[in-house]
Amino acid sequence: MGERRMAKPKASRKKGGSSGPNLEALRRHIRAKGADYLKDPNITSVGIGLKNGDGPVCIQFTVGAKGESAIQSLGSLTIPEAIEIEGVMIPTDVIQRSYNPSFKLVKPEQMNARRERIDPICPGVSVSHLAGTAGTIGLIVYDRCTGMPAILSNWHVLHGNAGHVGSTIVQPGPFDDNHTDRNVTGELLRSHLGPAGDCALAGIRLRGYDASVFELDVIPTRMAEVDLGDPVVKSGRTTGVTYGKVRRIDVMARINYGLPMGEQAVGGFEIGPDPAYPSADGGVSKGGDSGSAWLIAEDGKPTDIFAGLHFAGNADGNLDEHALACYPASVQKKLDFVLTRPHSDAKNSPLIKTVVPRNGYDPDFLGKPAPEPGLSTALKRDAVNFGRGQTIPYTHFSVCLSAGRCMARYVAWNIDGARMVKLPRLDFAFDPRVDTKYQIGDDLYKDNRLDRGHIARRADLCWGQMEEARQANKDSFYFTNITPQHQRFNQSSRRGLWGELENLVFDQADVQDFKLAILGGPVLGNDDPAYREIRLPRAFWKTIAYRAGDGLLRCSAFILSQDNLLNELERLDLDPFRIYQVSVSDLASRTALDFSAYGAADVMQHPEMATAGQGIEAFKREPRTLVEINSSGEIVF
Repeated sequence: MGERRMAKPKASRKKGGSSGPNLEALRRHIRAKGADYLKDPNITSVGIGLKNGDGPVCIQFTVGAKGESAIQSLGSLTIPEAIEIEGVMIPTDVIQRSYNPSFKLVKPEQMNARRERIDPICPGVSVSHLAGTAGTIGLIVYDRCTGMPAILSNWHVLHGNAGHVGSTIVQPGPFDDNHTDRNVTGELLRSHLGPAGDCALAGIRLRGYDASVFELDVIPTRMAEVDLGDPVVKSGRTTGVTYGKVRRIDVMARINYGLPMGEQAVGGFEIGPDPAYPSADGGVSKGGDSGSAWLIAEDGKPTDIFAGLHFAGNADGNLDEHALACYPASVQKKLDFVLTRPHSDAKNSPLIKTVVPRNGYDPDFLGKPAPEPGLSTALKRDAVNFGRGQTIPYTHFSVCLSAGRCMARYVAWNIDGARMVKLPRLDFAFDPRVDTKYQIGDDLYKDNRLDRGHIARRADLCWGQMEEARQANKDSFYFTNITPQHQRFNQSSRRGLWGELENLVFDQADVQDFKLAILGGPVLGNDDPAYREIRLPRAFWKTIAYRAGDGLLRCSAFILSQDNLLNELERLDLDPFRIYQVSVSDLASRTALDFSAYGAADVMQHPEMATAGQGIEAFKREPRTLVEINSSGEIVF
């Protein structure tokens, strides 16, 4: 991908820095004991630094108050002058200092380009979740699984106490521009707040993007593991471009994020001002700079090396200017992104305005309403929420995921038959936006006759512009769209008829604009057989809706029964399965889903509306609510 973690840039090494012989021992000690130190009410952070700023490597503590009377009043313990670490006495250093997340904004500020709407968006400008204030876009990165562009910033900028996965993200933040309806950039994909850092990732839709950092004019493509004394530079929403030097590493700091999160121990490193390149007020950050990306600097100029993600600065009243940043590798591990755009050269293509949105299923795709099925209160409670909704949006489809069964209750997808694209198969994967406890992975399919079966066919989803089709293809292989199906069910010629239903509609029916709206999923029964602690569905269902030449909506519903196939998973003598065409009212009783919106369009309930199928005349003479299908000629559309 053109990305690698950098060894220490030679120009940034400092004599007497962290290259001392006890560094790894100190790091192990901080990782093991750091959180315990922070339980002391007076200790605000602990890390590795230089004693008195230019002395030997030490364990450096920061405290909220100094002096015996302050320590006694807080019920704190006196920090010893040295600590034994793996048989060696290591000196300590104590500094009075406390931290706040760098998002606190106290008054409106004079507007500038960083706090205004920018299109294409870029790192270094204002951003926030819809209920937040304003922070900074750190970098434009790329989702490792989908390759799609995303905003990298802090948890407290893109998520916060009032946010959630799926929250709307706006640029600029509401503090800078309250016209949030026109400033939407995308939605929160995932986030983390803890020892690994304060970080979050948001997808980009409806806006173009430029990966070049505002006023630094570089596109970060590499990562560094910083050392004491390394020079760094950042571009933030409030203070703009400021320079600093790393003065403590492997820091664990206690920071209060307000309710309900409260105090959290967050890991990273500390930055102080660089006297060679001072800012106008001598500071390195202020409220609103949260999420800025610190880059390695060489001779006062930014490089393309990502050094850290800014998340906190000095608390009110602190005269000792300082900032905290998360380590890039830790943030990357938690959020699963890459710095360079997959299959392209980010340096040669910094401005890309074509962004594929994950808008999910479109109920108005046909020009007539074709809504998703209704859910009862009980089924809504069982659905895995995405933001405030009960469905997870993908490219050209949406999934309603059952928390109790760890598989889709239904999938709704759109097909544009006039714009289909043929693409190769891909590997199955977990959707990183959804907790893996709600997804059935590969372990279920090992050493048996179960297949991973798509609910929404990937061939149905691959349409539109090439980038759009490729993303839909990738999305189709997430386990949220996969259900366990027996080998013979999934691979037989009869399964072929089931899979060809959509094509038969295009071939036989009078379909306007070559567009279909499909709903489908497993029939989830309480008596479904269990295998490896997963209950396997005995049947699957599908409805196909289209707009006919007369402009009216038509709908046909089907069930494919897997009954008797699951009794003996290891045997070959299996009973056949059956395909039925059913009325939507019958389908509703079997699935507990509400299809009443399709009652007037159902050809089984209104045979006079049927327009295609060899058995159409017989069907009109003898209407039924359930018919077994043995050949394509028996299907009625």
